[in-house]
Amino acid sequence: MNHFSQVNEFLKESAFFYTIVIGIDSTYTYVSKNYDRNFEFTKGTLLGRHFSVTLHPEDIAICAQVGGLCFSAPGQLFSATLRKHDGQGGFVTTQWEMQALFDEQGQPEGIFCIGYNITEFVDTRSRLASANSQLSDIGFMQSHLVRKPLANIIGLSQLISEELKSEKTTHLCDMLTQSADELDQIVREISDKADE
Repeated sequence: MNHFSQVNEFLKESAFFYTIVIGIDSTYTYVSKNYDRNFEFTKGTLLGRHFSVTLHPEDIAICAQVGGLCFSAPGQLFSATLRKHDGQGGFVTTQWEMQALFDEQGQPEGIFCIGYNITEFVDTRSRLASANSQLSDIGFMQSHLVRKPLANIIGLSQLISEELKSEKTTHLCDMLTQSADELDQIVREISDKADE
């Protein structure tokens, strides 16, 4: 466990990373200051408390599954994305890497975990996905819903011009066609931008 102690010592004052050790009894046997500061809301410490007190209830099963993987493959890192209570009735999203710990006799001792907050990343990715979806919807509307009546206007102006054959009507229809063509070009350019 010496190398885990070295990592804990290195990261004990980190403002970005959390380091914890969950004992074989599912309680916190080590918590970094940053982890306690962010997830212990009774102004105490999480040491000795069950690991689930910080988790979204649905994520407890993820920890059990990843913990099992850690013990079945000693020396390997396994990752998990977990929601943690934010102390204000909501949750933050955290990313973790975990590895099983064993004592000198090779007996399971716990799980070492290093994590960090990815809430901003997850929120940004979600907003970008939503924006991309909206842009696709706008592109579809422009290329299919707007351009059809626009093409109809162009066609109708040509029909009117041919039907009425007066110089004034032809001039007005030419202006209408030119404006519709300009609008059609703008719609095409917007649609092309949305497809990029």
